[in-house]
Amino acid sequence: MCPTDRAAANRAAQTDQDPEAGPPADAPEMLRLSGLGKSFRLHNQGGVEIPALSDVGFTVRAGQCLALAGPSGSGKSSLMRMIYGNYRASSGRIEVRDGPEWVDVAAAAPRRILALRRQTLGYVSQFLRVVPRVATIDVVAEPLVALGRPREKARERAAALLTRLNLPERLWELPPATFSGGEQQRVNIARGFALDSPVLLLDEPTASLDRDNAAAVVEMIVEAKTRGAAMVGIFHDINVRRAVADLRYDMEAARESAA
Repeated sequence: MCPTDRAAANRAAQTDQDPEAGPPADAPEMLRLSGLGKSFRLHNQGGVEIPALSDVGFTVRAGQCLALAGPSGSGKSSLMRMIYGNYRASSGRIEVRDGPEWVDVAAAAPRRILALRRQTLGYVSQFLRVVPRVATIDVVAEPLVALGRPREKARERAAALLTRLNLPERLWELPPATFSGGEQQRVNIARGFALDSPVLLLDEPTASLDRDNAAAVVEMIVEAKTRGAAMVGIFHDINVRRAVADLRYDMEAARESAA
């Protein structure tokens, strides 16, 4: 497939799910991907290079949620890690609006990416990774404390989020490493929503949750959109995707063009 055809395929992959929903057309752009590609080099197999994604491109505005669609193995989680800066892009640009300026995550220095994460770019991953033996309420409050918020105010915000996600108060002073998968995911979600991040990445935020807790997360996502957050998410639950997503991006087009 030639570059022009690939670009056309990727543009066609981004579609409005509900033309009546979403923010105004003049809402500011918050996230822009263009010509993005990724390949993995297998050093233990003679340096063989495996193409994963090619010519990924889309734009997300304030108040929009874009859902990444495609089967397992199509590169959804890899793309999320690229946007967050955990994986280095092989080509292209990942531009995130940070106040008055744009930061290209694909080219930025690690220190700049860390600063971007502290105030602008949030990420709710599938798995909770935190310092052992830290109380759950402090795990959730930590992003606020890191920005200089008073510890008690940060803990109040954490308590409100944990309450909303139905995590029993008796667990708040315990480390989340001892929790079930669903409990850990709720801690992870609370931590991700502790800050009002202008750009938020959601990797299967309801995968381990029952219906009531999934509904609480959907409400939180909708509220974040209303305040102007731009979000990219992976939602295998079609009902959750329909409830929160304004846009859809087909990862199969990006993977096929990489082959």
